[in-house]
Amino acid sequence: MEQAWESAKVYHRHMRTSALFSLLAGATCIALSPIWVRVSEVGPTASAFWRVALAAPLLWFLFSIIRLNRSPIEKKQAILLLAAGLAFAGDLAFWHWSIQYTSVANSTLLANLASFFVTLAAWLLWKQRPSGLFLTGLAAALLGVGLLVRASLGFSPTALLGDGLGVVTAMFYAWYLLSVKGLRDCGASTLQLMAVTTTITALILLPVALASGEALLPASVAGWWKLLGLAWISHAAGQGLIAYALAHLPAEFSAVGLLFQPVMAALFAWILLGEPLVALQVAGGAVVLAGIYLAHRGSRQ
Repeated sequence: MEQAWESAKVYHRHMRTSALFSLLAGATCIALSPIWVRVSEVGPTASAFWRVALAAPLLWFLFSIIRLNRSPIEKKQAILLLAAGLAFAGDLAFWHWSIQYTSVANSTLLANLASFFVTLAAWLLWKQRPSGLFLTGLAAALLGVGLLVRASLGFSPTALLGDGLGVVTAMFYAWYLLSVKGLRDCGASTLQLMAVTTTITALILLPVALASGEALLPASVAGWWKLLGLAWISHAAGQGLIAYALAHLPAEFSAVGLLFQPVMAALFAWILLGEPLVALQVAGGAVVLAGIYLAHRGSRQ
């Protein structure tokens, strides 16, 4: 009996480690998305639409060949799927515009302040009081975010507007994370929720993109490849890995763990776009990673 208990603990620890790796890998894939948006040949809203429209067929194809969890969608799941689709549409629309007005690092950082709203919702709605160590990790991560934001504010004269859009993005992102966590707790498979919510998001964003007056179609083959990278790498792979991780990690820690994303986004922007990465940003990134570690420890208490 004791041996079986030890085996169960080892398995549980392995699953948490695998989920943590998936979370960080997914965050890295998503960290590439502002790069794709910045170099896209279409407007911000149009790129948000293509991100999900090009990913949806791939996700439905994968869902059709991997025959897992084909049970009918219950009413609670349907409501959560709709909520996730609406939340993700708002997340993408506001974030893609934020990227146009402020630095990649800044827009990504502010979008990932969703950890504030996730923790607040879990505390107020479900009375899930966070541990002291988790709060310490969250405070450290937010301090690192503050250092990064302060360093990047001077890079763009339109930073204030971009920052405001980034905060709105964080609200929608928190709503999306909580909806996905609810779906995973209800037994929805990663591919099922990804395929359905991606389709819902695309249907919402299509009329918005058409009404925006932006260029909807890229002017070159290279432009289509950029949109495919946004759809398949950042969305399908990135969001899929995160959806998997949410099934095995607390929602609050997952949101803090995603603060790894802006660190990688700042690095990618420095390498690929030539956006400066000053000492203050490097220090902020280190503090963010320290906060992630503390929050991970705190989530296991």
